[in-house]
Amino acid sequence: MPETVTKSINKVIYNGEVLIDLTADTVTADNLLKDVTAHDKSGSAIIGACPFDVDSSDATAAVGELLEGKTAYARGAKITGAMKDNAAVAGVIATKEQEYTVPQGYHDGSGKVSIDANEQAKLVPGNIREGVTVLGVEGTMSGSEDSKPQAKSVIPSAEEQIVLPDEEYNCLSQVTVAAIPYVEAENAAGGTTVTIG
Repeated sequence: MPETVTKSINKVIYNGEVLIDLTADTVTADNLLKDVTAHDKSGSAIIGACPFDVDSSDATAAVGELLEGKTAYARGAKITGAMKDNAAVAGVIATKEQEYTVPQGYHDGSGKVSIDANEQAKLVPGNIREGVTVLGVEGTMSGSEDSKPQAKSVIPSAEEQIVLPDEEYNCLSQVTVAAIPYVEAENAAGGTTVTIG
């Protein structure tokens, strides 16, 4: 019995009419989607090997927007990310004018920026004037805390006087200036002598 030879048929003509013609086809295994079957221009059966699964020609992702080391496909090409992974970034602000600059790159969402601990310790009600609220802390300081007032009396003088509290005091609660003495008296000449001071 003669051996049967299987031929690949790539063109069929019947009664002068071309029914099938694969000879001009360009499909090959590498440009046919993976695991899809078809016939090439010779008529031979082929199984696709191309892993293509999406048209990425309109993708807008750039390497700077993709995490460093990660890969993706965009505009028909494979790209590798260049975005720095900052993970959790912490910042501290210690002065009123200070600003925190957020570093470029990826953040995992657990980073925090806070007021310096030494500055936070100063934000207590007793350090803030009563009626003023700073960063949510309402002040209670009246301004008279730790005051040691002294009341003094001053005798008028023709000379300038500077009135200060004694050493054991830190402020004056009251200064009383006595009235300037004024005395009238008759004199031998028949008039009146006025003595002031």
